[in-house]
Amino acid sequence: MKIQKQPTLADSICDLRARKIKKTFFTQINTLIDWDTISILINNDYLKGKSATGKPSYDGTLLFKMCLLQSWYGLSDYEVEDRINDSLSFSYFCGMTIEQVAPDHSTLSRFRTALTKTQTFEKLFTSINKQLDAHNIIVKTGLIIDASVIDTPLRPKGKTNFKVTEDRCADQVEVHKEYPDSVDKEGTWLKKRGKYHFGFKKHHVTDNEGLVLGVLTTTASKNEIANLEEVLETVNVVLPKDIPLKADKGYQSKKNVAILKKRNLKNHILKKAVKNKPLTKWETRFNKLIGKTRFKVERTFGGIKLWFKGGIARYRGMKKMHTQNLMEAICYNLYRSPGIFASNCKN
Repeated sequence: MKIQKQPTLADSICDLRARKIKKTFFTQINTLIDWDTISILINNDYLKGKSATGKPSYDGTLLFKMCLLQSWYGLSDYEVEDRINDSLSFSYFCGMTIEQVAPDHSTLSRFRTALTKTQTFEKLFTSINKQLDAHNIIVKTGLIIDASVIDTPLRPKGKTNFKVTEDRCADQVEVHKEYPDSVDKEGTWLKKRGKYHFGFKKHHVTDNEGLVLGVLTTTASKNEIANLEEVLETVNVVLPKDIPLKADKGYQSKKNVAILKKRNLKNHILKKAVKNKPLTKWETRFNKLIGKTRFKVERTFGGIKLWFKGGIARYRGMKKMHTQNLMEAICYNLYRSPGIFASNCKN
């Protein structure tokens, strides 16, 4: 009887049926990612002891995969525990046998809190992006940058007399001592396009396909135009010189032009008209050409919101919100990776 060879990475990824749903997608991800590397990073920071009954605690990689499932499917700690116990595909993805029971919700919550304190999710995001880069999934021909507001349900109720920052205006200091305990006191107000938001803001740097290369989390009132360099510092892959950076016209300033020049990045920020000086024909054509690629960062925000029920704060506080933003970025990149890999195989 002829022995069948193990499927290669290309064989596994190119099966495009049911990309997110159940077994096929999970097989693709397990084939794509070197989980031993991930396990080492987690075990360096996550100190596994023993439970009160003397049983060994759960493996860190298992708990991290639960976090992935939680983000992909928009599940709470309780819900992901139940789904793993009910679904064979979920439990197999986590490396569990049919006889094993999933870690309970409190274990998952403590794991997430522990890795947030040690900033391990940053390391995991970097490691996974490096693996995707090694598979030529990340397209390093340019960068796109933008920010998106994340509303929190833990906001002040009723009318407010607190200071509200207009979008892309100078930051204002807000007084939080009058907020009740039910309010996330690390959130701030922002008025954008006539609507009021309370919460945080995530800043993304993506490649030209919209895969996330860097994440910065700030309060909602933070002016993203003034912290371009801080956002660029979060990029976790090695970039070639003289690639373009695309952004909307709000990022156009002398300071940002100097930052791009210092970092050997081409200035592809949309041109902005000023009073008594409308855009020239060339500038209009330039904006139209750049816009054909720049929209992909907005597609990234939209995809996270649509596919993973993102765009709203699940946790309290800046550090935990940064963990949420990192996990959503990891999940978005992994979700898109099988399709990109398959496309590369066809070319």
